[in-house]
Amino acid sequence: MSAHRILVTCPPMLGMLEAFVAPAQELGLELVPAEVTQTLSEAELIELLPQFDGWIIGDDPATQQVFEAGKRGSLKAAVKWGIGVDNVDFKACEALGIPIINTPGMFGGEVADVAVGYVIALARHTVEIDRGVRAGSWPKPRGLSLAGRTVAVLGYGDIGRNTARRLLAADMAVIAYDPFVDPSSLEAGVSLAAWPERLGEADFVVVNCALTASSHHMLNAAAFAAMNPGVRVVNVGRGPVIDEQALIAALASGQVHSAALDVFEQEPLPLDSPLRSHQACIFGSHNASNTVDGVERTSHKAIQLLAEFLQEPTA
Repeated sequence: MSAHRILVTCPPMLGMLEAFVAPAQELGLELVPAEVTQTLSEAELIELLPQFDGWIIGDDPATQQVFEAGKRGSLKAAVKWGIGVDNVDFKACEALGIPIINTPGMFGGEVADVAVGYVIALARHTVEIDRGVRAGSWPKPRGLSLAGRTVAVLGYGDIGRNTARRLLAADMAVIAYDPFVDPSSLEAGVSLAAWPERLGEADFVVVNCALTASSHHMLNAAAFAAMNPGVRVVNVGRGPVIDEQALIAALASGQVHSAALDVFEQEPLPLDSPLRSHQACIFGSHNASNTVDGVERTSHKAIQLLAEFLQEPTA
């Protein structure tokens, strides 16, 4: 029996694809890499996907039209690599009879490491100092001590919980915002609040939550106005959780001191984005989960799940 052909469009997995070819072959899968930097377009996917039996999805526009095109061809199953599913039309898959699942709980620690790294960098101006030294100066900006400061953590799932643990270890107070969390499951030292109550207490705001209808532009002009003046903002969740125009205005007024953003409303960040003019800000490339360990763990899981979907029915 010939192997099932699998389209891989997830950049972190593509960066280590050679490590997964043999394990996939053992499960009857042939991994085919897409030529992609961040995402393929809907038009590109509509043309490409029908040639494949399975799809390991990154942050591509996995829309109804894309899945319909795949269904007209060979597509039989798909797996969303990672946690976020805001780019995937799961209802369309259900209607079309295409099995699909994501891979939650794979790299909460990895993303939390980056979130805390951003908190420290904003508090102590480490990136600003690095830029200055490289430019030939010797800057000594006065930073903030972490101990005794308060952090608002938006989203208390795998990433949020791991973030809170690390911040608690730095002797920080943590306020968690998550309408779905069981209060009895909170780490000792974490208090739960309803959004946007107590937001003015936070010296830092860390966004970990998924993008949903309710979280879209959760950090808007009203939210920034309710924050402590000079607050520092971190986003390792999804870009559209923050209204970037409102953030730009809050940075310009000084209401927000600085921001560390691993994700954006439009990715890659446009060259003409006003965010680029704020030298105290730090930018990532939607890369917080990308470690050797995390990619191996998540990719093997995605391959296993897809192989199970594509197994021939037994008599």
